[in-house]
Amino acid sequence: MYTMVCDVERYPDFLPWCSGARIRKREEVDGRQVLLADLMVAYKLFREQFTSRVTLNNVERDISVALVQGPFRHLTNRWTFETLPDNTCRVHFYLDFEFRNGVLQKLMNGVFAKAFTRMMEAFLARAEVLYGAKNLPAPSAI
Repeated sequence: MYTMVCDVERYPDFLPWCSGARIRKREEVDGRQVLLADLMVAYKLFREQFTSRVTLNNVERDISVALVQGPFRHLTNRWTFETLPDNTCRVHFYLDFEFRNGVLQKLMNGVFAKAFTRMMEAFLARAEVLYGAKNLPAPSAI
C-alpha cells in the first residue's frame, strides 16, 4: 500500500478529479526521498494545479505532504501505514487544508465527506487491481 501511495505519477490513472501529475524534482534529504510534485485537479469548470513537497520515509513507512504553491491558504497531509499481525496494514490518513477563495472553501466544506470517501474508495479499488486485495473495509473520516 505504501508503494502504491508513493506512486504519485499514477494518480491520474485512478483518482477522481486528478487530471494530471508530474514529479518536477527528486532528491535525497536526511535519508528520505523528497519529491516536488504537481497535481492537476479538474471538476466541471474548476481546474487548478498545485505543487507539493512530498517526503517519503521508507523506514517508518509514512508520507508527509506540504503545500509549496497553489490555490490553498494551507495544505498538509500525512499517510501512515500500520502493519497488522495478519500481514495486512491499516492506513491512517490526515488532511488539513483551506482554500484561499472563501466561496470555494464553503463549497468544499459542504461536499468534503463525500469527496473524501470517493477518493479513498479509489485508492482501495487500485489496491485490489494491483495486489488482489479483497474485502477491504470502507474508508471513514474522523
